[in-house]
Amino acid sequence: MKRKIITTGDGSKTIQIEGWDEQYHSKHGAVQEAYHVFMEHGLRLFQNEEVKLLEIGFGTGLNALITLMEAPKQQLSVDYVGVEAFPVSMEEVGALDYCRQLEAEVHQADFQKMHSSPWEETVSITPGFSLLKQQKDFKEIDDQNSFNLIYFDAFGARVQPELWTEGVFLKMYHALRQNGVLVTYAAKGSVRRAMQAVGFTVERLPGPPGKREMLRAKKL
Repeated sequence: MKRKIITTGDGSKTIQIEGWDEQYHSKHGAVQEAYHVFMEHGLRLFQNEEVKLLEIGFGTGLNALITLMEAPKQQLSVDYVGVEAFPVSMEEVGALDYCRQLEAEVHQADFQKMHSSPWEETVSITPGFSLLKQQKDFKEIDDQNSFNLIYFDAFGARVQPELWTEGVFLKMYHALRQNGVLVTYAAKGSVRRAMQAVGFTVERLPGPPGKREMLRAKKL
C-alpha cells in the first residue's frame, strides 16, 4: 500500500494509506486525538504505580512518545508493549517531526531509540519506561492477565473489519488483568456490542475533535 505524510487539523502530521483513504491518526488532529483518547481517558486513570500497557497498532510511535512524556507527571513506571504488523520506516519517522510539534525536543533521542531499537526485545528507553515491540498480526496475541491498559488504535472497521470482531476483543479481554481498561477512538455500535459480548463493561465517552463519541471498556 502506498503511504504518504499528511498534515492534520491541529498542525501535526500522520501517515495516510492512499488506497484506503485511511490515516494512522485522525485527520482532524493526530496529537489532539492521542491526548484525548489515550491519555485523558486511559493513562490518567492510573497514579503512582507500575503500568503494563499494550498498544494495538504501534504505528508512528506517537502514543508511545506522549505516554513516555506524561507518565512521570503521574508518577508511573510504564512497561509498554507495541504490536505492529507493518513497521514504519525511519525516513517516515523523521518526516513526522513529532518532538518539534510537541515542543519536546528533549525527547528526540528517546523517540529515535523507540524506532531504532530491535523488535522482540525489551529495551529501556528512560529509567521509568521500557518498550517491547512485537511485529505480528493482532490475531496472534495470546497474553493472559498481563496488562492494566490497552490502547486499541487499529485501522478503522471500514477498511479492516476483521480487527473489530468478538474474536479479537476476546483476546483483548483475556490479555487484561482484572479492572484493566481498553480505550479506543472507535464508537460504532457493532464495536460496542462485540466488546460487551465477550464480557467488557463499556462506556460511551465524548470523542476527540471530529468524532462525537469514543469507547472505553473495562474488565471487571
